[in-house]
Amino acid sequence: MKVVRPIEYHDLSALEALANNARGSMTTLPANRDHLAELICKTRDSLKKDIESAGEESYHFVLEDLDSGEILGISGIIATVGLAAPFYNFRVDEEVHASDTLQTINRMTALKLCQDYTGYTSLCTLFMSPDNDSWSNLQLLSRARLLFIAENRDRFADRVLAEIQGVVDENDRSAFWDSLGAHFFPMEMSKANYLTGLQEKNFIADLMPRYPIYTRLLPKQARAVIGEPRPDREPVFNILEREGFSYQGYIDIFDAGPTLETGTDRLTTLRDSQICKPEASSTPTGEEKPFTNSNDYLVASTSTQSFRCISTAFNPETAVLTQKEIDRLQLSDGDPVRVVSRY
Repeated sequence: MKVVRPIEYHDLSALEALANNARGSMTTLPANRDHLAELICKTRDSLKKDIESAGEESYHFVLEDLDSGEILGISGIIATVGLAAPFYNFRVDEEVHASDTLQTINRMTALKLCQDYTGYTSLCTLFMSPDNDSWSNLQLLSRARLLFIAENRDRFADRVLAEIQGVVDENDRSAFWDSLGAHFFPMEMSKANYLTGLQEKNFIADLMPRYPIYTRLLPKQARAVIGEPRPDREPVFNILEREGFSYQGYIDIFDAGPTLETGTDRLTTLRDSQICKPEASSTPTGEEKPFTNSNDYLVASTSTQSFRCISTAFNPETAVLTQKEIDRLQLSDGDPVRVVSRY
């Protein structure tokens, strides 16, 4: 059985392994032990806080195989971006230039550095080990955090964003970075991602061009990847679209990957989830429960500090869980669960 739970201090070595597998592709998962330890510490501290409104809290969760003890993946939520450090994007705008003399109108796409997403909640750090990135695991890990948001709505903003990694070639090189960022930053894109992950973002404000960048001046290969997700992130993109996210013309400043957004209360998981009072199955421990009219559901505890989420066959009308499932969710008698049907 697999369970999503908040990250804990003893997960540090497993977290390092995931960060190394990510190979510098995720700004929020740098291969830096001290930063990863701080990520865990901030999660634990955030869970203990009494929150009335979204602030600088962050929450990270792991997908654990309870049979083997292996950590299969990680996902996170930043309650509010742009407070502790600037949160930069390019806004893809259209500029119009007209000449009365030549009777000519030129419409040109321009990239403008901005911080328009300041104050949004961010879904971040969704990464699975390559051998375990099945659709089932990915959906559980990604949507479990949305059930956490549903149960702890006051901890998060009214708008939420998610960044999707941009296109790179077989050598992990980005045509967009090579055509733009590399001319302003004396480093590889992976190093820029690494520094950003450590919240060392002053170099962006210091070195990034302050004026609009006309995309016509970029090579065709760079223009082609603007706002395009990396092919192997398509499953993540699909989950976000099912949740109601859409692209509104904002991209990552390094690899031009799309930034998606939606209203928090419009998220499919939030709208469709419901509270149930589970009953323990009458079947002996370890045996499968008999189901009638049951579908695959995500089932989550309503605890904040001890949040747990599993995927199982479930019928909200009967709300039966096996004793093993109740134990995995760390439920006591009378504890409710929040459930939502899988896609």
